[in-house]
Amino acid sequence: MKLSKWAKNKGISYQTAYRMAKSGKIDGVEIFSTGTIIVNDVDKIKDINVVVYARVSSQSRRKEMDYQVNRILDFSNSRGYKINKIFKEVASGMNDNRTQFWKMMDSNPTKIIIENKDRLTRFGYNYIERLGKKLNIEIIIMNPVIDDQEDLMKDLVSVITSFCCRLYGLRRGHNKSLKIKKEIYDNN
Repeated sequence: MKLSKWAKNKGISYQTAYRMAKSGKIDGVEIFSTGTIIVNDVDKIKDINVVVYARVSSQSRRKEMDYQVNRILDFSNSRGYKINKIFKEVASGMNDNRTQFWKMMDSNPTKIIIENKDRLTRFGYNYIERLGKKLNIEIIIMNPVIDDQEDLMKDLVSVITSFCCRLYGLRRGHNKSLKIKKEIYDNN
């Protein structure tokens, strides 16, 4: 809250509060370059662990992750959130064994800020959201999807892409093993 409101709540003059803030006698004071002085409720700050989670699906999109983080930080700053940790990850949203995701969950966040819900997970978002509520974790989505049809199409494309990659990966592995076996038999 602004220093003037804080002073009024405490029953002291603004000038007294200003001197106290400048001399460091008030906990949770932030003095901005514009001259604005904000007093944060220290008790509330101690209980808040706000984290950012950013994810891209491949190494070729790694640069986009930095843009994603910057957009989330701008969003967070505009709403007054103090970010405790940023978790970044290059992994499929369908992979349920993501290292940074689980580190984030183990850090006991009270708020998780993401750009889009598909950055957290491609499927099962509602499970994560309901579990988060039980654990007192608020998930804040910068850009919630408004068009359900668009969301369903993205999910369909994700499923098909994921299964194709797995199928081609299995086929490639099988073909490599056949090639190795053939070379071993040819050399004997």
